[in-house]
Amino acid sequence: MPEIPLVPAHWRFPAHPTSVRQARQAVAATLPRALHPHLGDDLGLLTSELVTNAIRHGARSEDENLIELVLWPADGHYWLAVSDPGTGNPVLTHPPADSEHGRGLLLVDTLATTWTVRPRPVRGTSVIAGFSFRRGG
Repeated sequence: MPEIPLVPAHWRFPAHPTSVRQARQAVAATLPRALHPHLGDDLGLLTSELVTNAIRHGARSEDENLIELVLWPADGHYWLAVSDPGTGNPVLTHPPADSEHGRGLLLVDTLATTWTVRPRPVRGTSVIAGFSFRRGG
């Protein structure tokens, strides 16, 4: 009989700066304690970065300003998807050294094992990042 997977953790936050901290805390509270030394800092940093980007670039009008997060384990990875209602397509850039913005996807590319940007089935965009972990802690 196949192993039954865990139900993914799912949250919705308003497109407001206070949601960045709330999202980071929700992800940290959900990650098994044994994985905190391996994934906690990287997953927290990328949660903050991706939620910030979703708020800045993906939220459009008052009735569409929800940022969604999904966190789930599968295939030796923890997967984080951050989605927003925007239609833009995030692109990896290499900003000049003196630039104060534009490094979010560079962080994702450096810290995640793999990542992608996908359109959502109805409306919006998701950035999905996978973080490998060692089974058993």
